Amino acid sequence: MEQLDGGRALSFCGNNSTAYSVKNGVLNNPCFVDALNLVPHVFLLFITFPILFIGWGSQSSKVQIHHNTWLHFPGHNMRWILTFLLLLVHVCEFSEGIVCNMVMGTNHLHLFMPAFMGFVAATTSVVYYHNIETSNFPKLLLVLFIYWVLAFITKSIKLWKFAEDKGAAQYVRLYITALLVILYGLLMAVEINVIRVRKYVFFANPQKVKPPEDLQDLGVRFLQPFVNLLSKATYWWMNPLIIGAHKRPIELKKIGKLPIAMRALTNYLRLKDAYEDQRTPEDPDRSPSIWRSMYRAFGRPILLSSTFRYLADLLGFAGPLCISRIVDQLNFEKDVPEGNNTTVTHFENYHMSSYDLLQNSSILAVLLFLALILQRTFLQASYYVTIETGINMRGALLAMIYNKILRLSTSNMSMGEMTLGQINNLVAIETNQLMWFLFLCPNLWAMPVQIVMGIILLRHFMGSSALVGAAVIVLLAPVQYLIATKLADTQKITLEHSTDRVKKTTEILKGIKLLKLYAWENIFCDSVEETRGKELTSLRTFAFYTSMSIFMNAAIPIAAVLATFVTYHILNKGGPSPSQAFAALSLFHILVTPLFLLSTVVRFAVKALVSVQKLGEFLQSDEIGDDSWRNGDISVSFEAGKKPMGMTKAINRKQPMRYQMDNYEQPTRRQMRPSETEDVAVKVTGGSFTWGNNLLTLSDINIRIPTGQLTMIVGQVGCGKSSLLLAMLGEMQAIEGGVYWSKQPDCEVIHEGNISWSEAEESDEDIRSKNRNSVAYAAQKSWLLNATVEENITFGSPFNKQRYKAVIDACSLQPDIDLLPFGDQTEIGERGINLSGGQRQRICVARALYQNTNIVFLDDPFSALDIHLSDHLMQEGILKFLQDDKRTVVLVTHKLQYLIHADWIIAMKDGTVLREGTLKDIQTHDIELYDHWKTLMNRQDQGLEKDIQQDSQTTLERKTLRRAFYSREAKNQIDDEDEEEEAEEEDDDNFSTTTNRRSKIPWKVCWCYLSSGGFFMVFLMIFSKLLKHSVIVAIDYWLANWTSKINNSAGTGMFNGTRPTNTTVQDSYYLLVFIILCAAGITLCLITSLTVEFLGLSAATNLHHNLLNKIIHAPIRFFDITPLGQILNRFSADTNIIDQHIPSTLESLTRSTLLCLSGIGVIASITPIFLVALVPLAVAFYFIQKYFRVASKDLQDLDDSTQLPLLCHFSETAEGLTTIRAFRHEARFKQRMLELTDTNNTAYLFLSAANRWLEVRTDYLGAVIVLAAAAASIWSSHYGLHPGGLVGLGLTYALTVTNYLNWVVRNLADLEVQMAAVKKVNSFLSTESENYEGSMDASQVPENWPQDGEIKIQGLCVRYDPMLKPVLKHVNAYIKPGQKVGICGRTGSGKSSLSLAFFNMVDIFEGKIIIDGIDICKLPLQTLRSRLSIILQDPVLFSGSIRFNLDPEKMCTDDRLWEALEIAQLKNMVKALPGGLDAVVTEGGENFSVGQRQLFCLARAFVRKSSIFIMDEATASIDMATENILQKVVMTAFADRTVVTIAHRVHTILTADLVIVMKRGNIMEYDKPETLLEQEDGMFASFVKADM
Repeated sequence: MEQLDGGRALSFCGNNSTAYSVKNGVLNNPCFVDALNLVPHVFLLFITFPILFIGWGSQSSKVQIHHNTWLHFPGHNMRWILTFLLLLVHVCEFSEGIVCNMVMGTNHLHLFMPAFMGFVAATTSVVYYHNIETSNFPKLLLVLFIYWVLAFITKSIKLWKFAEDKGAAQYVRLYITALLVILYGLLMAVEINVIRVRKYVFFANPQKVKPPEDLQDLGVRFLQPFVNLLSKATYWWMNPLIIGAHKRPIELKKIGKLPIAMRALTNYLRLKDAYEDQRTPEDPDRSPSIWRSMYRAFGRPILLSSTFRYLADLLGFAGPLCISRIVDQLNFEKDVPEGNNTTVTHFENYHMSSYDLLQNSSILAVLLFLALILQRTFLQASYYVTIETGINMRGALLAMIYNKILRLSTSNMSMGEMTLGQINNLVAIETNQLMWFLFLCPNLWAMPVQIVMGIILLRHFMGSSALVGAAVIVLLAPVQYLIATKLADTQKITLEHSTDRVKKTTEILKGIKLLKLYAWENIFCDSVEETRGKELTSLRTFAFYTSMSIFMNAAIPIAAVLATFVTYHILNKGGPSPSQAFAALSLFHILVTPLFLLSTVVRFAVKALVSVQKLGEFLQSDEIGDDSWRNGDISVSFEAGKKPMGMTKAINRKQPMRYQMDNYEQPTRRQMRPSETEDVAVKVTGGSFTWGNNLLTLSDINIRIPTGQLTMIVGQVGCGKSSLLLAMLGEMQAIEGGVYWSKQPDCEVIHEGNISWSEAEESDEDIRSKNRNSVAYAAQKSWLLNATVEENITFGSPFNKQRYKAVIDACSLQPDIDLLPFGDQTEIGERGINLSGGQRQRICVARALYQNTNIVFLDDPFSALDIHLSDHLMQEGILKFLQDDKRTVVLVTHKLQYLIHADWIIAMKDGTVLREGTLKDIQTHDIELYDHWKTLMNRQDQGLEKDIQQDSQTTLERKTLRRAFYSREAKNQIDDEDEEEEAEEEDDDNFSTTTNRRSKIPWKVCWCYLSSGGFFMVFLMIFSKLLKHSVIVAIDYWLANWTSKINNSAGTGMFNGTRPTNTTVQDSYYLLVFIILCAAGITLCLITSLTVEFLGLSAATNLHHNLLNKIIHAPIRFFDITPLGQILNRFSADTNIIDQHIPSTLESLTRSTLLCLSGIGVIASITPIFLVALVPLAVAFYFIQKYFRVASKDLQDLDDSTQLPLLCHFSETAEGLTTIRAFRHEARFKQRMLELTDTNNTAYLFLSAANRWLEVRTDYLGAVIVLAAAAASIWSSHYGLHPGGLVGLGLTYALTVTNYLNWVVRNLADLEVQMAAVKKVNSFLSTESENYEGSMDASQVPENWPQDGEIKIQGLCVRYDPMLKPVLKHVNAYIKPGQKVGICGRTGSGKSSLSLAFFNMVDIFEGKIIIDGIDICKLPLQTLRSRLSIILQDPVLFSGSIRFNLDPEKMCTDDRLWEALEIAQLKNMVKALPGGLDAVVTEGGENFSVGQRQLFCLARAFVRKSSIFIMDEATASIDMATENILQKVVMTAFADRTVVTIAHRVHTILTADLVIVMKRGNIMEYDKPETLLEQEDGMFASFVKADM
């Protein structure tokens, strides 16, 4: 038994008998002291393990998942940091022990055993602590307290014993022990503090704690602020999210909401306070500096981030230092024989001095590993902090801008000082640029430090020659900056061209039907191609500059290394040693990144300065009325305590003094009470109002609006009717006078309504402002939200079914709603669902009617409505619905026939009130005016009679809507995006298949992209890339060889003090090859960077060209079933990605992948044993990238999809300002804006956190690779396998691999997202084109065909698509040359399809149409369509000149054009325009009325002198008089031509020679109109009766 014990003891204290003697006292035996040190560790392990296992068993019973991230013990972070330090020191102690043990020959376990146990115990302590904290059992912390005390005591004994020894000052172990004592002491203090605060022992009432609000709310899923340090540093809490993304995509629900501290409102208040505090009472008008407020609100996290950044940068230099020491050490060990090591003994135990410790290569390798891990952790932490701050700041800025928008003075918007475009830019561009600046700003001060440090170290390694290399880098940095600015400029130009191109494409797609019918596709296609040509020219420049930038980045390190080594060679007459060479090499790699980035950062800083200036101007611009924003009326409660509320009024500095004085008097004037409060709702006295340009728009206004009555405001166009409404709403600036709103309790000036924003103060304040004067207002220009029809009508009010129904009936919206694909749940403005003007206006009126307000303002609600609807709206809506409720209505109108219904009339003229009173008053007092009205009314009444005969414009609008949707039933695909994929997912929901699909890389699409770039380019790219990387490896390999040779020869030659002569010869040979290789490397860098960019460019060129041609030549059916927005996306967003983003991503991906592969290859070829370690690393890497790519794609989609609604909300608000303010709905809109901002910020935060997740993991993998490489090289050099130079090479490469691993994955993920654009474009490239080649050649068709215009239709069957039912069934007809034929029938009877059949636009699958003896199906489409003429029912004009619209082919003389215009009754109007025929037509012909546009379309058809002329319901939107003229023209000018009229007003075809009545694709009646009218029960007769 004794022997056994002895055996064990032997191994613990070594086998020296004196080791066990205790005659000098127990404590003087070092072995015993070490054994004593083991006691606390073992104690801790024994106690905690059972508790941990029991605890883990019962943990499943925890209810709320969130509280397990709740960290509530005080000193929490302190404890984690101390524990990390403790672990670090234990590692040092352990490694020192091992090294000493190896020197001593026999095993002395006591040297390293306690250190190892201490490490285990420290790890256990932190795990144990974490579990206790999350399960909230503070009593169990006593165990830890006891452990710290014991460890502290035992370590102190050891320290005391060491200190007694005289020579101890040089031991490492002394310092390590001292550190441990300090750490244990601090941990003890932390533990005592927990007891003190939480009072969980020795106290009667332990303190109760509640988790923070965020953790109680299960919706908060972003846990970064709440998890412990380890999880914070490694983003461990994101694992479930990222790995779960495989099984099902990440949705908005999954990422939840933001923690309170990150919400836009919180940050807005912080920023606003910082902004407001700069306004001193002495200087209320001073404009606060945005920079300063940003610094005050968000400065602290930026400082924190910069600290992390500095730490990371300093640790980064550990790499080169360790490499040089390791290489030196390995060479040293090889050259110097073993055994002359100096040893120091302490009680017969060997201990190392600190110098020896740092000489040990294994220890250096471990240090390098730890330094890398820490450096990467700090770097990612720094990135994360800046990104989180940047996102917070963006939220705050958006809220600030939005607040300001809601208070912008209307004149700013209308006078064009602040255009919508500018506001959208502020939101979309300026805030993002500031955010990006914040992301990058720590670089501004970190990088110069990094560069200086790098240069100092280089000087240390390479002497003064290093300065030459550094100079190369520094001098080329400005060039980089130049290139970067050039890139930005080129991008701007490119953007202009592409906007232009998209505009042209949009016009083409909107008028595609017309283009096809007139065979003009190619002309328009060429014009787009021309713009695309310009765009490609600037893209070429862009590609060139991009490739230059990439080239600089790759070539600078090579050039710097070359310069340095050549100079070194010249100065020192020989090459450097391997340790110097590779330290220098990795230093150059470190230096290039900051210099490359510095140019970007400086550029962003410049942009940020501009953005801040724009923001400042915006925040200082004029505001509405005398609501003083600078009082902070958003959150009255927040501000009230801080500053006097009274005097800081917003004074408009551009106004004359009088106005300002007025501003100050106004509050006193509020007390004036109009005597007739009871029956006056609004009263204006002595008012003069302006839009802010010092011109009075309204002057001397004295009016009153009686309560509960219908007031009408009439007058000529432009006499100030709408302005009067806006003046009453407080949108105009009052120069004198005031507006008074009555409310029985007291009478208030309108402007004083403060809207509170946080729910706390909403109560009294809000109720008052809502009741007082929320005015239901329908503006002249209709304004709709991007929401469902129902939401647009209820507009935030509670839904009441009866009321809703009544409103819809009054505005006769039901038929329109029935046509929408999802009824009133259809989103407006999405997916190409665009309502016509009349429909939009009726929805706006419905909104005003639905709101439960006392006062309703309607601004010309009848302008876009036809007569039936106007009457219905007047009777049902205004007279019945509103008057029954006794609501006060103010109606601006041009329709004088409604004056008889008015209770009160205000007549205006030139900005003043001409008359005010009832119709009777005016009849008696102002006979002249009354007569004038009467004549006008008569004229309108005649119009009425005529109007009643016509079918209304509304049916036309409804028809267009129906046409837009009818195709949906056939093929119900509103969106083709990923359609097949979704189908796949539905079929098999089992885990494996979906997973596979989502993590697959789209090779097919990549191949398609590359092949469209051209095979030669692809080959060139691959070849030059491979060559470049092999040359770069060759350069480094050559360097390794060269330095090792020198080293070896120097090693032998130095002892005799001479250098062998042959080395100099060899040296110059090495140098020469080195120079040649470097030059080759630099040239190849240039070639590769150019090939990739230009490969991308040619791919983009081809893809766009093919896409445009395919789409323009697609059959008309394709445009019926594919929403316009989707096609446009291919041309705008997707093309942009293909043009600008894919090439650089592709370049970056190939570069980083090849760098990693070449690095790993080099390491493996030097030390093959490294491959063993590589296998598990590769597996880990595979899984990391697989999970990350899927999650990243989802998060990127979420970010994109949440950004759009936010931008839309901003532009909608800016457009509908007056409406929102009239309704007093600012608070609701702000709330919505905050929600949208938060949603977008959540997505973006998660996306950046996911990027950090990936980078931390790949960085740690990289660190392990470095460790493995170092270990492998140390191991193999111990067996004398390799010269030190190659070891240095391997380690340098391992360091570069760590830098590029995460780029491989990031670029893969990006490329995958971007390749989706190629995929979408590709899906359109597979559409079938129309068959443009007929069976006849164009030359066989006679020149003047069709001469007579004789049409035979034989057994014609037509369908839109082979999948669909035929729309025409066996139609037979014969039309003689020169006949005038009318075709009529109900909607959907196939009239229009017949007209399309003449042009072979639809699928004629049976029967034929023969025109002048030629079957049209045999003709080439171009010939057929260019010989016939048609006028469509919706007039289409293109932007350009009038001449271009009439004759894009430039075939006709001016006389012919004028003649056509004369026939179309347009000659005089066009003559009056500036430029005559060359006058400008804006997009869609918006500068002409609908009727005029229709006439231009007629003129266009007349220009083409063809003998067959088809009119498709062409007169629907023309007034009666013009239509009569047209009928005459058609009869006279076209006497000898065949005219086919498709009528939807039967009386237009009563004079025709032949009438065809259709029903359901069949011809029902076919005869002269007279004959048909005689058949009383015939269809035609019934149509005519109904129309009379």
